[in-house]
Amino acid sequence: MAFVPTGPEASFFDALDRHRASLLAVVKQGAGEVPTGVTRVVSRFEDSVGLQMIPQCITRKIKSDSPKSVKKFALILKILSMIYKLVQSNTYATKRSRTWCSFTISTLHFHRDIYYTDSQLFGNQAAVDNIIDDISCMLKVPRRSLHVLSTSKGLVAGNLRYMEEDGTRVQCTCSATATAVPSNIQGIRNLITDAKFLLIVEKDATFQRLLDDNFCSRMSPCIMVTGKGIPDLNTRLLVKKLWDTFHLPVFTLVDADPHGMEIMCIYKYGSLSMSFEAHSLTVPAIRWLGLLPSDIKRLNIPKDSLIPLTKHDHMKLDSILRRPYISCQPFWRKEMEMMADSKMKAEIQALTFLSSDYLSRVYLPNKLRFGGWI
Repeated sequence: MAFVPTGPEASFFDALDRHRASLLAVVKQGAGEVPTGVTRVVSRFEDSVGLQMIPQCITRKIKSDSPKSVKKFALILKILSMIYKLVQSNTYATKRSRTWCSFTISTLHFHRDIYYTDSQLFGNQAAVDNIIDDISCMLKVPRRSLHVLSTSKGLVAGNLRYMEEDGTRVQCTCSATATAVPSNIQGIRNLITDAKFLLIVEKDATFQRLLDDNFCSRMSPCIMVTGKGIPDLNTRLLVKKLWDTFHLPVFTLVDADPHGMEIMCIYKYGSLSMSFEAHSLTVPAIRWLGLLPSDIKRLNIPKDSLIPLTKHDHMKLDSILRRPYISCQPFWRKEMEMMADSKMKAEIQALTFLSSDYLSRVYLPNKLRFGGWI
């Protein structure tokens, strides 16, 4: 069954089509490919991949006969034994999401029933998270290969259908009800879409408002995804899979504040904590659609609709400006410096000053039609 076209005329997508053609040309030339056989250790940035690992690094030694590391050694053995049983029985453990601030991204928890198999040994679930990261990095395999999955919190809507690993057919729609991001992204297959673009929306409230305003239907064919703030692993994997499968233009809609920029950077470039999986998580082709600090000035958003930057905001902004990938994004730097100079930030909701549906009926359609991304 084919998707029924309900969106704008074909000419509306001219700028998007040109953008996609340029992306495909880069892909065809081989840019963005990662050479095989490379050991990834936190420390290096490559524009085509994101933050990734390099062979030369400082290593940590865990000794079984050292009082300082004996507990860590015991934890590694305990969790390795659990992973071995999961792999042998071809079963999976589920972990719950947890977000970390600063320059880390979402990490994952073992399900509490696993944690409680030996709570005195584990001490807390954060210790289990760190061990899973260490084991995954040490063995150079993704978490799914360890048979440890995460519970998804993200949502997807639009012109997309696929089949899950168990044979369940999923039909995403442009209606007011979105579909939960699958917990097993690697297992989905037979993906079909005729979407012109993929829009990543930072916040669930904005995502739901766009659905309520029929933005997805009026801009059809398209796909919308939200990670409800800092994205969980499965939401990032889905965005990566859609990019790898269809090479659609991918855009982000985030608040014009340091937190929104951090989230956008996670989708595009990844983070230090997950750099050993950068090649399977990042989409460097992502573009910043909005909300841009320059849009605030251009649209004459009144000052009482803006929010002063806090001390923490200034620290976060300075941190982002110092990151290696910002040197590859002069337009991003200009926008961030504009925010720093104004000492103000804005949420997407500030656009309601112009009209309640300005975001869905004017701002986003104009951005998409006339190439208003950076």
